[in-house]
Amino acid sequence: MGAAMRRIHVGNALSAFGLGFTVPYLYVYVAQVRGLGSVTAGLVLAVFAVAALIVLPFAGRAIVRRGPLPVLLVALVTAALGALSLGLSASAATVLLSAAALGAGQAVMQPALATMIVDCSSSETRSRAFATQFFLQNLGLGVGGLIGGHLVDTTNPSSFTLLFAVEAAMFLVLVAVMATVRAPRAPRIEEAPGQAAGGGSWKRLLGNRAMVQLCVLGFVLFFACYGQFESGLSAYGVEAAGISPSTLGTALAANTLVIVVAQFAVLRFVERRRRSRVIAAVGLIWAVAWAVAGYAGLGHGSQAMATAAFISTYALFGLGEAMLSPTLAPLVADLAPTGLAGQYNSAFALVKQLALAIGPAVGGPLGASLHAPYIVAFLLVSLGITVLAVRLGRQLTDVQNQPSLGRSRVVTQGGAPVEAVAAAEA
Repeated sequence: MGAAMRRIHVGNALSAFGLGFTVPYLYVYVAQVRGLGSVTAGLVLAVFAVAALIVLPFAGRAIVRRGPLPVLLVALVTAALGALSLGLSASAATVLLSAAALGAGQAVMQPALATMIVDCSSSETRSRAFATQFFLQNLGLGVGGLIGGHLVDTTNPSSFTLLFAVEAAMFLVLVAVMATVRAPRAPRIEEAPGQAAGGGSWKRLLGNRAMVQLCVLGFVLFFACYGQFESGLSAYGVEAAGISPSTLGTALAANTLVIVVAQFAVLRFVERRRRSRVIAAVGLIWAVAWAVAGYAGLGHGSQAMATAAFISTYALFGLGEAMLSPTLAPLVADLAPTGLAGQYNSAFALVKQLALAIGPAVGGPLGASLHAPYIVAFLLVSLGITVLAVRLGRQLTDVQNQPSLGRSRVVTQGGAPVEAVAAAEA
């Protein structure tokens, strides 16, 4: 791991640490501490998604034209200003504007950091680099949330102002760390004369059938997992399984613990296996997770058994997430032609945000009231992940699907081999 990659990973951990201070308490802060009500709190969460959907298409174009580092620095400063403003806001208008700035900055960070990891890694080291990133993100979120939980006081708004100030400070520390990174320069893509700005790269992306199939698969993955964690699945746990709010926190902690403990053991397992088969296996694991959740809420066991089953559901999701982290992001990078990694990373981040926006809207009402249909629907969705992964495997070259087969081949840093791209787009 080179000096640039070490700084990127330190920056990832710091940003996640800062986010952990505020993410679990955002709803409580807006609705109760500032007294703005549940409607405004819900709008704040929606604003995060809307801001991300607006800025991500432009972020990819900016990363391709300017490089990931300048885009990342602008995003970090924007997020820091949004976080600090949110901690000081007392009216609905300022809270929503602050949330928009924070959400936009956070959204752009993802593809910018992912592109920097691509630029600083090779096809042989990329899976481990993204696995390390995911490990540090979850560790940072967990530690930040734990410390933040000891600092918050719902009767004292200044305690929440402190949390948002810490978050803003972490973003600014990340600015200082990232400003010292000397990443390899990726080639820039110039648009053809008379072509709309960014139009050529988007057209090229949409013409890559493997990437389009991966985006569809990614949407289903995020819809079935992250889109349900704090909406449908938690509502189902409370209403159907009688899970207490404190147990929800324990379940989320179990999810993070599995990721932190299992990440590098899982990495050794997936590195020499076909990526499509790894993703297909995740679909089967998550189908088992939904079946266990079904037992927790629809079975006739004791409350202790229901609680254990519900926590196990989150743990199984964590195992699947640990398998995906060294698989999805490197695959996006390997499908991207030279110089377009930023565009492809932004497109995949956009798909993720769509899933995170639609998932709670669909899963929340189902999980709260239609318990059996909710479980059956998402069990089938998880099995659909397996089917989509197998179909994706047919669109990938052998090296894209299993990079260990091509260790002796020369791969352009930040992009796929020319012949692999041609095969994927044929």
